[in-house]
Amino acid sequence: MEVLRTKLFFVAHTFFPTLVAVWNALIKFNMAQYEVDGDGFLKDPDIWSKTVAETFAQEDGIRELTEDHWKVIDVIREHYLENGNAPMVRKICKSTGLKLKEIYDLFPLGPARGACRVAGLPKPDGCV
Repeated sequence: MEVLRTKLFFVAHTFFPTLVAVWNALIKFNMAQYEVDGDGFLKDPDIWSKTVAETFAQEDGIRELTEDHWKVIDVIREHYLENGNAPMVRKICKSTGLKLKEIYDLFPLGPARGACRVAGLPKPDGCV
């Protein structure tokens, strides 16, 4: 797996030019490439698939996605598709029947950085 960080964008402000560094990355796995933001979240959540989830999980050190992983991913994706944002962690726990510690065991990077990223969501704004 290869991660390439590229692209500096210049933004002209009305009063003076400003240099803004925006890091984009490409995650390459097998023959596929996925464009992600500087934090590793998909730039286009619409391209998410189970293959993308498995790729991101492997990048996060998760060897195989189990039934419990998929329960969490499905709850997160369903909520995102209905509401346009990530669910609160309390909802994830209630919907899956898993305790918070179990979610951290499944996704060592946590519900936001790990589970939401694997589920193909953009980076959550606040706490999940």
